[in-house]
Amino acid sequence: MRAMNALLRRASSSGGWRCVRRGLCSESDPSFGLLFDIDGVLVRGKTPIPAAKRAFQKLVDTKGQFLVPVVFVTNAGNCLRQKKADQLSHILGVPISQDQVMMSHSPLRMFKKYHDKFVLVSGQGPVLDIAKNVGFTNVVSIDMLRESFPLLDMVDHNRRPKLPSSPVANLPRVEAVVLFGEPIRWETNLQLIVDVLLTNGNLSSAYETAHSTHLPLLACNMDLMWMAEAHSPRFGHGTFMVCLESIYKKITGKELKYEALMGKPSELTYHFAEFLIREQAVERGWRAPIRSLYAIGDNLMTDIYGANLYNRYLEERVSRTSTKAVANMVTGTGAPASVPEEVDTGNGWESELASPSATSCKSILVCTGVYNPHMELPRDASQCIKETVFHGHRDFRFDPALVEPEKIVQDVDAAVELIFQMEKFGTEV
Repeated sequence: MRAMNALLRRASSSGGWRCVRRGLCSESDPSFGLLFDIDGVLVRGKTPIPAAKRAFQKLVDTKGQFLVPVVFVTNAGNCLRQKKADQLSHILGVPISQDQVMMSHSPLRMFKKYHDKFVLVSGQGPVLDIAKNVGFTNVVSIDMLRESFPLLDMVDHNRRPKLPSSPVANLPRVEAVVLFGEPIRWETNLQLIVDVLLTNGNLSSAYETAHSTHLPLLACNMDLMWMAEAHSPRFGHGTFMVCLESIYKKITGKELKYEALMGKPSELTYHFAEFLIREQAVERGWRAPIRSLYAIGDNLMTDIYGANLYNRYLEERVSRTSTKAVANMVTGTGAPASVPEEVDTGNGWESELASPSATSCKSILVCTGVYNPHMELPRDASQCIKETVFHGHRDFRFDPALVEPEKIVQDVDAAVELIFQMEKFGTEV
């Protein structure tokens, strides 16, 4: 952490680099893309961070077109992409399209094998519209489930049925569960999701705790906490997931299993974001392949961890590809060589998108959100890592190297200037 604070001091004292407004030029097509977190980087709750508008004035030309590919990668999941794009356009003063916005649930587009199944969705906002927007065709919400089985939601005495009622068995068996984000009534969602998991989707039956498996469960947004207008971080969907996991294990004695975890810091989220970056480059006619990604965030356990995890994935992919190429040259026959398989075949979701062109993903930490550069450090630096409380999800192991940012800067404006300098892009030397 001392090294991180030293980086911050250097970045703060180095002054700003003046950005030159350019027209589009084929000789200097960008070979890098930017991934922006939103909460704590561009806004605090509904309040814009002043540096955000300054930063984005440097990212567009006089016609309002972006000079580099940009994707907003947020763990929020309670609205459609177009609504978030409209909000960002208003806040930043530049036109943002929905194709530049990646919600925590966006990678669900890749899980086509579930799109035709009867799926229960949990969260808040227009959850049915969100589910259909990412490809699901048969969806039921917690509220719809509660209406069909009114005896299941009994915590709130004021919402209990006034008269004896019987289940309205008009719904098919639930085949999978998707968690979009934190709901409003946690007790209701926790109860009914556990009911679905322990009855194998048939709410007319009793619990079956003897089974070693449960219905497929896909979760978006693992943030334990997030930063709004309050002085301290607020509970996020990751906290709801901790509750669900604990209840399931307490009842069954078994661990809750996820078919997929989406949102930062998941690799598949960055894989999908990189795909969107490439799509922008193609649409704009930029011919230079996108080799570098820069992920700007305020949370060590999500933004920084995720960017560094994806960077490790890209490095390993390049290494395996090189090994395979060398082995094929050695055999000289075109026959399969005895080398590790291409990393793209390792995960089912990877086959849905083209292989990444990026070879690196650098993490940049800003000090306007969850991360506090003024926090008191332990006297014994060797104990710092040992005493760190890992706020990441249960299924992601703590690795000190993954929460060490490439750079630390004061705010998003300083981050953009630093990236332009590192890339020697649009700056005066």
